[in-house]
Amino acid sequence: MLPMRLSNHPDTAPLTAAALLLAVALGCGLIVPPFFWVTLAACIIAGILVLAFLHPTGFCVAWLLVTGMSLEMTFADVVGDETFQPVIAAVKGIGIVLASICALRFGPRLDPLNPAWAYLAMLAVGLVHGLHPGLTPGESVRSFVGSAAPFAFCFCRLPRNWPHTMIRAVAWCPSVAIAASVPLAMAGIRPLFVDSGGARLGGLGHPAFLAGVCLAAIYACLILLYRHGRRRDLALLAVNFALLLLTGARAPLAYAVAVTGISLVTIRSTVFPLHRRLLLILAGTAAAPVLLLFAGDLSDIRLFNVVTNYAGDLSGRGLLWPAFEAASAQSPWFGWGIGAGNAVIPPDGPIARMLHTWAAHNEYLRMEVEGGHVGRAAFIGLFAAWVFVHTRVLCASDRRIMRLVFAALACHAVTDNVLISTPACVLFALAAAVFAPQPRLALPDSAPKV
Repeated sequence: MLPMRLSNHPDTAPLTAAALLLAVALGCGLIVPPFFWVTLAACIIAGILVLAFLHPTGFCVAWLLVTGMSLEMTFADVVGDETFQPVIAAVKGIGIVLASICALRFGPRLDPLNPAWAYLAMLAVGLVHGLHPGLTPGESVRSFVGSAAPFAFCFCRLPRNWPHTMIRAVAWCPSVAIAASVPLAMAGIRPLFVDSGGARLGGLGHPAFLAGVCLAAIYACLILLYRHGRRRDLALLAVNFALLLLTGARAPLAYAVAVTGISLVTIRSTVFPLHRRLLLILAGTAAAPVLLLFAGDLSDIRLFNVVTNYAGDLSGRGLLWPAFEAASAQSPWFGWGIGAGNAVIPPDGPIARMLHTWAAHNEYLRMEVEGGHVGRAAFIGLFAAWVFVHTRVLCASDRRIMRLVFAALACHAVTDNVLISTPACVLFALAAAVFAPQPRLALPDSAPKV
């Protein structure tokens, strides 16, 4: 009876496969020694995949926390710039693998309105219509995979504990990233702050990337506050705001304040009552003049430097956008194919060397270059329908917060790369967790009040 029980156990197949692969590795070591290390590496990878199959939520949390660290920046600084794109590809690739594991174990999900379908259509049209002269079909396919990667978890059913665990992990992402960067700063390997119009908190990545992660974490804290009303979530919200302030990122801070302020004023909650929300709003309102009063004394910090010196275009968008507008004008209706946004400005050209970027810093302009007016309209239409349909079935607080989040994202996309950078993986993992068709946890009336 014991063998029969083992054969019916859902975890037996991957364990058996790993054991067989280990036997093959040992056999190769005895019979064909040169193949031993190859098969041993395959065995280790298979073992990791088995563990991920058995514990998908834990591996997804670990992947999310690593993604929030923006390690591509650390590798580029410590090892070399040539590691930047491979590290991003590895992070996104691991996310796709984990989503595939969830789909294998718990089942796939179609998600017919997902914006990734618009990317697929733009890829097909680009291959048929013709690609940008600096873009190959292989590079276009790789760019499609990277663009669709943040949406990967929307195409699979998820474990019961996955949504709540991932939302809480998103809320902790910035704190974990800073904690992980402290040892490197103490060892003199990589500083916590970088100089970019003033000191900016970067952690293990770029300040703008950390700001994007802080933004997603603030949204996660709002979701948790309105679900549970716990003091620890309120404290974590304050910590994430402080970290966002130290990054010196103006637009993310503005959208964070807008979404949080509108949520606190307009969204009702039995566990987070109005008088406590008003006290929080008043405290934030009172803090703003105090910060402005001391802005001159804190001008070494980038955000206060911007306030006191009225700094304008610190990101060089005025140098980036004309090249993208010119490329779009040459193929206005169908664009130049997915990935063309990376080929408009040469990575080794003077603009890229001066600004250390060749991305558009405008998602609408990038999509116009890659998909033309047709592709951009299809993407925006699908995205709006996707958000509306998924939020329609949520509880009132989740629905209103997520709609505010995506309204802010639509505005933020005018000046930043909010869809293709690694922080996008954090934001859309949060969206997948909130949108997951799972039973809600029993709440909120029994939860402790703030």
